[in-house]
Amino acid sequence: MPQAVPRPTLQRLLRYLRELERLEAEGTPTIASDELGAAAGTTAHQVRKDLSCLGTLGRRGVGYRVGDIVPTLRAALALDRQWRVALVGAGNIGRALCAYRGFRERGFHIVALFDSDPRKEGCTWARLKVLPMGQLRRTVAELGVELGIIAVPATAAQGVADQLVAAGVRGILNFAPARIIVPPGVQVRSVDLAVEAEQLAFLVSAQSTQPPQP
Repeated sequence: MPQAVPRPTLQRLLRYLRELERLEAEGTPTIASDELGAAAGTTAHQVRKDLSCLGTLGRRGVGYRVGDIVPTLRAALALDRQWRVALVGAGNIGRALCAYRGFRERGFHIVALFDSDPRKEGCTWARLKVLPMGQLRRTVAELGVELGIIAVPATAAQGVADQLVAAGVRGILNFAPARIIVPPGVQVRSVDLAVEAEQLAFLVSAQSTQPPQP
């Protein structure tokens, strides 16, 4: 699969994988493209187009063999391996992320937790001891960390991002309500929970004010 995948395509591939893994767990042997499309919120044509980049996986009249396509799709999405993650920020969001079992189940292992507050140093969350920021570079190198999670106040986000990049982290998941700038070659995904809630509130409000359909 090409390394440069458009984000909408990537999001669809991940939805396909979730549905296929569910079917695999249930023991379902095959699924048709129209069924997979309906489950993922798209069309059979789009499913076939998206999955064609993985080779010839489906058969006319049979569909996709779930047991064959799941490992192929996981490998194409780099989810067939374990990822070591460093989390910066031992506040409420950081503690919740440490306890989130979904990360580990999907192959993302938070192996180090950092915070700049000396009062939190040495505390333990989800079996991880809070380390001072001064140990970040050495710990990232020693543990082979490739991904970082930022869960700090907005004012501290860029500085944390700079330290993660300097330590060799290649991808950052940013929960801070701030835009961070990184050099080429480092990937960033931002999740602003407040913005997501605000968008949801607007959509609900707009729907409630629409005139009823005739």
